[in-house]
This record gives sequence, C-alpha cells and structure tokens, in this order.
Amino acid sequence: MDTLTELVSDDLSAVENLLSERAASPVATIPDMSAYLISAGGKRLRPLITLAAAYAAGGSGTPPLHSLAAAVEFIHTATLLHDDVVDESDLRRGKKAAKMVWGNSASILVGDFLFARAFTLMVETRSIRILDILSNASCVIAEGEVKQLAAIGRADLPIPEYMEIVEAKTAALFEAAARAGALTVVNEGNESDGLAEYGRRLGRAFQLVDDALDYDGSTSVIGKAIGDDFREGKLTLPVLLAREAGDSTAKEFWDRAMNVSKQTEADLETAINYIHEADTVSATLNAARDEVAKAKEALSVLPPSIYVDALADIADFCVDRAY
Repeated sequence: MDTLTELVSDDLSAVENLLSERAASPVATIPDMSAYLISAGGKRLRPLITLAAAYAAGGSGTPPLHSLAAAVEFIHTATLLHDDVVDESDLRRGKKAAKMVWGNSASILVGDFLFARAFTLMVETRSIRILDILSNASCVIAEGEVKQLAAIGRADLPIPEYMEIVEAKTAALFEAAARAGALTVVNEGNESDGLAEYGRRLGRAFQLVDDALDYDGSTSVIGKAIGDDFREGKLTLPVLLAREAGDSTAKEFWDRAMNVSKQTEADLETAINYIHEADTVSATLNAARDEVAKAKEALSVLPPSIYVDALADIADFCVDRAY
C-alpha cells in the first residue's frame, strides 16, 4: 500500500486539498465536523483505488480524476457518519465518533451535506456514465445498510444473504471507484470490467477481515471498540459459522445473545470462546484470502505496470492488516 501512496502522492495531495475546500461552509458545524473526520486520516483506500485504476488503464492525473476520487471519499465519509448514528458506535478511526462530539442530528445532516458535495464533484468529471455509476452505488450502499438493519438479531441468517449485505454495503463503493477511475481513461470494455471485478472482490475481502477483527483484533487496528458488531446484534461470518458448527447449547446461546435486548455482560466473552473453539476467525480470513486471489486474477486483463502491481499489493494489504 505504501508503494501506491508514493506513486500517486501528488494526486493524493490534490484530493486532500479538494476534500478540505469542498467541506467549507459558513455553517460552522459542517467544516468543523468535516475537518475532525478528515484529520482522523484513514487509509484513503477508496480514493487510492480510484487513482490507481485510472493509471492502470493508461491514464494520468487530471483535475477530473481528482474530483472523482474526492467524491468517492465524501460518499464513504457520509456513510460513516450515518452508520455511527445507526450503530450507536462510540469510536471511529480510533477517535470519538463525531456523533459523540456533535450529536446524532448534526452527524446525519453533515453526512447529507457531504453526499451532496460528492455529487457536485461528480458533475465536474463531465461524464454521465461516471455519475450513473456512483449514484447507483450510493443507492446500493443505502439498500445494504437497510438490509443489515433488517437482519439484526437473526442468528439463523443464511450465509448467502449475509454476503449480499457485504456486497451492497462495502463492495459496491470499491467496485464503483475502480470502474469509474478506469472510465476517466478508457471506454467500457475488458479493462473497466476487470478493474470493477477487482474492486468488488477487494471490497468483499475488506469487509470479511473487518468482521473477523471484531472478534480477534485490536481497537488500534480496526479503529472501533472490539465486539461492537456483537453488541449491536450484527450477524457476521464468524458468528454464522460458529452457530452452524455448534451444538444445541451453542445455537440456543447465539439465538438469545444476538437479540440485544437479551444480552448480558458475560455474553461477549462466551461468544468469543465459541468462535475460537470453532476457529471461525481463521475460516473468515481464509474466505477473505480467496476473495483477494480473485481480485488479483481480475487484474490479468490489464497490461503489466507498476500500478497493476500496486493494486495487487493493496489486495494483499487488506488481509495482511489482520496480522
């Protein structure tokens, strides 16, 4: 990942400037909250993929590409603001979540502002197709969040349905970022399709690793409190596999404990024990590795370059961060 960051460092600086400039507003809460989030950093993974996809397709850094990458990051940041309110999360990127500082209402409204800013940036690409890709991805992300909300507490959630949620809430933006980046350079075809598939598989892997780390990671790595998914009643692959592998006592535990109104203080430790016994964190990481392998395979339609290699490195990073 460091290699790609160095390769597109000038472009990233331009994107960071855009993020700061477009978050400006005479309404003080908007730039204050935006600056709080931007200064928290994050990996800027989605803008990196946008930039690298354009270079891998044979392009170069241009103002429309920078606008696109900034739009992608604003969409991501807006969803984080909304998610923290819905999930009642206290931490984000290792800091207090914005809603803990400014409150739920302000977080929702500033998230709406950032979504709107994202669309003004998309217009600057002067591509109806790119606008179509990112606006559709925004709808899919929202649908994924609603699907996840509807699935809260359903300990018998089918794994394919869980993967549909992952596909929508996380993979959709990775896919859109990669395809849109490519389309700043090339027309629709094998290259844009290959990069889109790379982004989709990468997004799936990224979420699987996040889900594994919630039960076997550290706050410094995932940027939020360990066990948040459990406390919120979110069904993720480590839980679904542990329930599937468990005996009747384990199934009864999961069916009760994933109902947040029936959870007890001791339940998280019990859940982690069941997950360790069934080794479902390893199984989830293995599933992420499979996705990474498919992501790298999708890059084979592109001509060899340092940018294609860097995209492959990012895919590896997504799993390596778990260790």
